[in-house]
Amino acid sequence: MESRVYEGWNKVLNGVNISVSRGEKVGIIGESACGKTTTVRAILRLLPSNWRVSRGRIVFQGEDILKMSHRRLTNLRRKQVSMIFQDPSSALNPYFTIKEQMYDIIRHSTDEHLSRGEVHEKAVSFLGQAALPEPDRMLNSYPFQLSGGMKQRINIAFALVSANDLLIADEPGTSLDATIEDQITRLLKKIVEEKGISVILITHALGLVKNFVDRIYVMYMGTIVEEGPTTQVFNDPRHPYTQMLIRSVPKLTGGGIPEGIVGEVPSYLTPPSGCRFVTRCPHRMPACDGAMPPLYNVSPNHGAACYLYGEGRGEKQ
Repeated sequence: MESRVYEGWNKVLNGVNISVSRGEKVGIIGESACGKTTTVRAILRLLPSNWRVSRGRIVFQGEDILKMSHRRLTNLRRKQVSMIFQDPSSALNPYFTIKEQMYDIIRHSTDEHLSRGEVHEKAVSFLGQAALPEPDRMLNSYPFQLSGGMKQRINIAFALVSANDLLIADEPGTSLDATIEDQITRLLKKIVEEKGISVILITHALGLVKNFVDRIYVMYMGTIVEEGPTTQVFNDPRHPYTQMLIRSVPKLTGGGIPEGIVGEVPSYLTPPSGCRFVTRCPHRMPACDGAMPPLYNVSPNHGAACYLYGEGRGEKQ
């Protein structure tokens, strides 16, 4: 996947392959600008016009989203897949009250004919699930009258209305203080487990993702460098980038200053031809400059895209 800029084409996503089963909670972690948000926005075809998918597919329940008609895509967004955006303000229309926006979402999320009273009852229920006080006052408010944290919880309530199959949460803790973030995280986990829907969670908070998702993907510069069960990846990280990323997290128990990741991310205009982490990796070897390494099985259901596990030391997935 590439984006058009003045200097040429940014080669952002390269060989990204993720899967989510029904009812499964999957996380994507990595540094800022590594392609996490681009990946999930592509699922709903929400990328700007200067982006293109040069090859690959995005398959949802057997259908290729990239080939869906506008009508089918609209139905998908309204009734099956929803997204909690990182910036809550961009997801709310400043010209309409929360009531007008939420009523519209509720009416379009079902084939049933709902009375105004039933729509209002559902709206109050979803606002309550998102831990918003005084739901009637919230419904009559305009976005500019709400704080950043309240707007994010409104955004979460909107997403819960239409997330019948898949919920994409892009940094759902943005603009929330630690107490409310923990409350919202617990709430999201409870709701998705009760509804049996799938979740893709993007976050920088490694502690959050560790306690929330079943399986995790580690992304670096538009590529998946490691994937596997969450506990396994955190307890036994194999890719050098994953190891350094986990070591860079401050610990409440102390134990010295966390290690940063040395070096800088290369330009997406001219990324390395082989492993994209090669310019910062302490284990660099000649093979790393050639072709991009495949995911090698390093343990059951656990893969790492690193030549350290190639040549008989790991099996290709």
